[in-house]
Amino acid sequence: MSGAAAPATGTRTGLATPVVAGVVGGIVGFTSSFAVVLTGLRAVGASTEQAASGLLALSLTMGVGCLALSLRTRTPVTMAWSTPGAALLAGATLPGGGYADAVGAFVLAAVLYLLTGLVRPLGDLVTRIPAPLASAMLAGVLLGLCVEPFRALAADPGAIAPVLVVWLVLLRLARRWAVPCALVAALVVVAVTGSLSDLAASDVVPRLTWTTPGLDLGTAVALGVPLYLVTMTSQNIPGVAVLRTYGFDAPLRPALVYAGGAGVATAGLGGLSINLAAISAALSAGPAAGPDPDRRWVAGVSTGVTFLVLGPAAGLVTAVAAAAPAGLIAAVAGVALLGTLGSAAASALGEETWREAAAVTFVVAASGFSVAGIGAAFWALVAGGLVAVVTRGRLVRPRQPAAPAAAPGAPAPPGPPRHRG
Repeated sequence: MSGAAAPATGTRTGLATPVVAGVVGGIVGFTSSFAVVLTGLRAVGASTEQAASGLLALSLTMGVGCLALSLRTRTPVTMAWSTPGAALLAGATLPGGGYADAVGAFVLAAVLYLLTGLVRPLGDLVTRIPAPLASAMLAGVLLGLCVEPFRALAADPGAIAPVLVVWLVLLRLARRWAVPCALVAALVVVAVTGSLSDLAASDVVPRLTWTTPGLDLGTAVALGVPLYLVTMTSQNIPGVAVLRTYGFDAPLRPALVYAGGAGVATAGLGGLSINLAAISAALSAGPAAGPDPDRRWVAGVSTGVTFLVLGPAAGLVTAVAAAAPAGLIAAVAGVALLGTLGSAAASALGEETWREAAAVTFVVAASGFSVAGIGAAFWALVAGGLVAVVTRGRLVRPRQPAAPAAAPGAPAPPGPPRHRG
């Protein structure tokens, strides 16, 4: 009997680290960015109920995606909602047809994900979009959200200062938990100010609310195309890179097909976009998920279960966000995006030969410029692309040659994936 018990104990020990890593990844992913999702949905006309429905739909589709892809490929695949996409919505102008037109743009983005997964040349074309221009568009979109904490601080220092202080202290002590702890500080502020006194029990029950998609071409182009591009270039492609860094072959095409199909099905419920996780993917794919890479797929499964468990909290967090003092949730969203803004700006302006085109892309995206009902994110890419064509003679980046051999004494670049899905 003792001989039989030993393998079981070993199995539990082997599973403990990937399970915990996946749970932490799910909790951090949800709490650190749901405020951005709510801000984005509300900005394009969603009611409190519609925003809660979107948060619930996204959580469920993310959870199912993590489970299905991790179990099928034995790879630690984690899905996430498109935080940059939600930030794009937060900086957009309210569509003329209201929230229904925004939902139509969600459908277009989902169809484009589906086509990218099914039609290889389209995926190849997306990977050749100049990274400096895509990063500059993202940085310009994020700028408006990232200044909100400091605007709100000037307007209501008593409510906002505790959030910023907690965020700053945790940034030094436990960076991963800085935004979740800032959220906890915000919840304490909400409780202390008495904002929850009018909250009814019915407000916290999550409901899936259907909105029939609108068919406005201008809104579809203004929101749907930039939503697709910013999600592909800042989430899906980096997500592949993260998995490859840890020796895994990312199932990009199955993930895109799933994200596109799920997006078409749930856009009317508020499912703006899901994608391969990028930064948070390192928790499930890296050493934090255990010393044995062949067991790290378990972390992807536990992340999925965590999202499914957290999904029903969508009604509660949305109701609390709606009851919070003005600017409080926007402040949490702003500090959550500061790191992404810094990375995007560095990527945008890091290459000298693309700097002018990237700078133009950035300032147009940040300007709120709008023509014919089409917003700044789209025109930013047009403007930056025009500058690139004039100054460089081309827009699409050529295929990259094979990487040269490392110099003597330099660390070797990551090798090909060891673990095939």
